[in-house]
Amino acid sequence: MLDVVRLRVLVAVARKGSLTAAAKELHYSQPSVSHHLARLEAETGAKLIQRAGRGIRLTEAGRLLAERASEIIGRLDATAEELAAHVGLRSGRVRLAAFPSALGTFIPKAAGLMAAAHPGLRLQLTETEPPEALRLLRAGRVDVAVMFRYDDTAPEDGGIHMLHLLDDPSYLVSGTTPGQPADHAESAWIAGCDRCRSHLLDVCDKAGFEPRIAFTSDDIVAVQALVAAGLGLTMLPGLALAAHRHPEVDVAEVPGSTRHVYAAVYGDPPHPPATEALLTALRDSLR
Repeated sequence: MLDVVRLRVLVAVARKGSLTAAAKELHYSQPSVSHHLARLEAETGAKLIQRAGRGIRLTEAGRLLAERASEIIGRLDATAEELAAHVGLRSGRVRLAAFPSALGTFIPKAAGLMAAAHPGLRLQLTETEPPEALRLLRAGRVDVAVMFRYDDTAPEDGGIHMLHLLDDPSYLVSGTTPGQPADHAESAWIAGCDRCRSHLLDVCDKAGFEPRIAFTSDDIVAVQALVAAGLGLTMLPGLALAAHRHPEVDVAEVPGSTRHVYAAVYGDPPHPPATEALLTALRDSLR
């Protein structure tokens, strides 16, 4: 059986990229880290690290084991937190990852509701986009991931259970009467980063054109200021406009362009009490 302590050492080495940095993070000596890795190689019968100049790098077997070990350790830590929070929800923590416009709208209310109902339960928030939120959930580093999809497909991992929270329409944002995307095929557009603009590109493609992207920003305040200055158009979801609406922009809903917002948890019900308390607060915040 693999030793959990040695797996933690391997994960730290993979994350930090060196024995010295891993030793510092774990509060071990460097020889102790080297010893644990040597014992882990003996246990597995596989070469896990190799020298690369003055440093080290993981072998293919080492990367595979480190990835799986990260998930295992995340689950163990999550289980410890669940047990700590189980008795009457008087203590412990629950961890939530969510995208920015959710954190700027309904999640603060949910946090307040949960704090009022369970004052001893600590909520830890992480801002991140859905792909990374799901990775954190799979690894056991968060208990709930608030994420969205523009279709109704479930995550590829069958162990993830999704609770529908709301439907969030998209809006065309303009400094004048906005119309629809097809009316602005020749206009300048303001888009998010490469990772965040896929929905805009998809909507414009269905309207028969490729948008001419003049500015790039993921900041909804800056984006709307650029629109108000007449420098282009953009598309934003309703939650983003609820978090911040520039007084000098006009908006029009884009039909058939709704994202579905979910609270994702790992595993089917019944969920741990702390997780269930957070899910209840999320639902209540939207009523």
